[in-house]
Amino acid sequence: MPRAILFDFYGTLTSACTRGPAHELAPRLLGCDPAAYFAVLNTSFYPRCRGAYGDALDTMRWVAAELGVRVTPARLRAAQAARLMAVRADTRLRPEAVPTLWRLRRAGVRLAVVSDCAWELPEIMRGLPVNRLLHAKVFSVQTGCSKPDPRIYLAACDQLDVTPEECAFIGDGGSRELTGAQALGIRAIRLAAPDLADHLQFAADDGFTGESAPSLPAAAALAMNPQPVAA
Repeated sequence: MPRAILFDFYGTLTSACTRGPAHELAPRLLGCDPAAYFAVLNTSFYPRCRGAYGDALDTMRWVAAELGVRVTPARLRAAQAARLMAVRADTRLRPEAVPTLWRLRRAGVRLAVVSDCAWELPEIMRGLPVNRLLHAKVFSVQTGCSKPDPRIYLAACDQLDVTPEECAFIGDGGSRELTGAQALGIRAIRLAAPDLADHLQFAADDGFTGESAPSLPAAAALAMNPQPVAA
């Protein structure tokens, strides 16, 4: 049995994420084309999720500059508030997330989230029921590094007081997170839930050929069982 399990957040503890209609408000407040706004978000995902452009408001200011628009401070704050509202609306925990984490805690397993994310997730996480079930939360935007950088996994291990070999990692495979975990000696399990076909994902872990499970409870159960020995 592992001493700890690290979970990806988006697409793993949550259902598949797509940009819902609430995301249209921020570009309207900035006075720019929504398609151009989303293109900037997509191409800047990794620098943004490492906090490269400053805090949440500074990042929105950078986005506006990239789009060539000038807005008042009040409009900028309103656009960032709209983005936070939109990300919160898109963040839907899997129904089985809380029961799964509870079962693992009762079994004595230490739990962490390791997420590539912008500034909105640390804010949103405080209001989610999984928050109190996690022993550690490692957000790329706060650590300054993103998966598959070894430092982000090791930060979680340090907070949980475990070695990588004592951990399992469960994730949908974005950011090449599974092969990144494996490279450190962490047992990696892909969540291959059916809804993830429509998941908004960057840097898919196409090279991963390890264990997988069709649901979050199944992935957790697999992690709790001895790892198969390669023939």
